[in-house]
Amino acid sequence: MLLDEGSRMWSGPSMQKQLEESLNTPYSDGIREALDQFNYNFVITDPFLMDHPIVYASEGFLKMTGYSRGEVIGRNGRFLQGPDTDRSSVIEIREAIRQEKSCQVRILNYKKDGTSFWNFFHLAPVFSKDEGRVIHFIGVQTPIRKCSRLCTSKDVENDIMKQDQSSANSNANASNNLIYFGSCRRELCREFSVDLGHSRLQNSCTQDDHKGRVVKHACEAKESDKQKAGAAIRCVMSELALFSKYTGKTVSDTKCDSADLVRVAPSINSSLTIALSRIQQSFVLVDPHLPEMPIVHASNSFLQLTGYSRDEVLGKNCKILQGPATDQEDISKIRQSIEAEQPCTVRILNYRKDGNPFWNLLHTAPVRNASGKVAFYVGVQLDVTGMEDNNHSDKGMTSQMKQLGVVGAVRVAVRSLLGAGPSK
Repeated sequence: MLLDEGSRMWSGPSMQKQLEESLNTPYSDGIREALDQFNYNFVITDPFLMDHPIVYASEGFLKMTGYSRGEVIGRNGRFLQGPDTDRSSVIEIREAIRQEKSCQVRILNYKKDGTSFWNFFHLAPVFSKDEGRVIHFIGVQTPIRKCSRLCTSKDVENDIMKQDQSSANSNANASNNLIYFGSCRRELCREFSVDLGHSRLQNSCTQDDHKGRVVKHACEAKESDKQKAGAAIRCVMSELALFSKYTGKTVSDTKCDSADLVRVAPSINSSLTIALSRIQQSFVLVDPHLPEMPIVHASNSFLQLTGYSRDEVLGKNCKILQGPATDQEDISKIRQSIEAEQPCTVRILNYRKDGNPFWNLLHTAPVRNASGKVAFYVGVQLDVTGMEDNNHSDKGMTSQMKQLGVVGAVRVAVRSLLGAGPSK
């Protein structure tokens, strides 16, 4: 991955201050803590700072590359490049930055320990709606896992030595020019060897620079890798858009489908998002004042229970959990309780993302703001599949007690952090 020219690290108090303010200026406080909730491998860079440095790196990115956050922040992304990184991929990324557009490219990168890996890199710009300029770039890295073994310059050097030794011992003929690297057959062209033919080289691997450095071109990203990268971009973009609302500097990415997510952003502020993320139970928060009552917050436990990712549920109605055998009478009961602004508990058949059904002991309740108006509805889910008694206990707590505890925690967070909120 390469993000711009130059190679220096940032140092000094003034430079560190600029790095810290890079995200805080267009986004409200807590943006870094909110971004930390994502499991994606990604960085955020600032093209207006010297050398286009990384100003945020996710935990997934750090684990993937082996670097610490201190070794990454303030540094240009080119440190992931190595001797066998294809220059054409680097140029493609650089050109996308110059044109302020998205790009997807397969590139060979290197971890801190020198290990190489194929990376499906997805770059996307973040635009300021007010000023119309790019304020950040998001770079998502998705390792391409299932791939034949990479042929690098070290592999070539070692196999040349083995081949030369074998040739000397057995008086091998011209066929010894064919070298095999795992499942990748290599026709190696040394400076003094005959031309082995362009077509054969293209079918296996291409030579990089007459120094024996070669890169295998058979390793391609799968459609699932591309979808994962796209989902990460949309999810991070929606979070940036949400936090930007409270600084009066809205952002967007015209290359990503984040319109629905941005539309629900005003319901939740940054402090409330962080407070809700600390509640360790399965629940969602929906906004009754927006069309279709979309989900504006989903807990990690809810995502684990249903199998959906956060970007797949934010902005969607809870009907995504319904299926062919869901009892419509239960749906009507929930709908009536919402109209009456009353709590409701039902045992309803819901469906996970993979289509598997489960019995959900669902408790819904209105959540009012400081002025007494209904701001949200909270839905607390409990998987009771195979359990006959809805009031089963867990460590002395009945299901009802657990669900009421979640509702209480959500109400405290909303009243403390949302203020008057929606008044409709």
